[in-house]
Amino acid sequence: VQLQASGGGQVQAGDSLRLACAASGLAISSNVMGWFRQAPGKEREFVAAISWSGGSTYYADSVKGRFTISKDSAKNTVYLQMNTLKPEDTAVYYCAADERRRTTYTEGAYKGRWLYDHWGQGTQVTVSS
Repeated sequence: VQLQASGGGQVQAGDSLRLACAASGLAISSNVMGWFRQAPGKEREFVAAISWSGGSTYYADSVKGRFTISKDSAKNTVYLQMNTLKPEDTAVYYCAADERRRTTYTEGAYKGRWLYDHWGQGTQVTVSS
């Protein structure tokens, strides 16, 4: 399984970016997918997740209302649309995938790093004020 994240960059506060995570070796139509981020000196934290069916999405409180996770099963790609970016959003963003197929969890489980078996290489997002 390989997850290739792209779309990061350096932007101004208030701008938007869309991250993409192209998966190979795994069909995202059957798997939970998530985005996490890690800022310098901090632990990796949950950002967003989407259920295997795509019918449910979950967000960290810090990004709720500004970020949107979605997936395109035909392209086997997960997206993270990030609007109204803030300097505190600066981090390396990682996409992740759950190995188990067609499995549903409690809301809290989607936010745990332990759920995800596969991780992408990360893409840097830098937001300046």
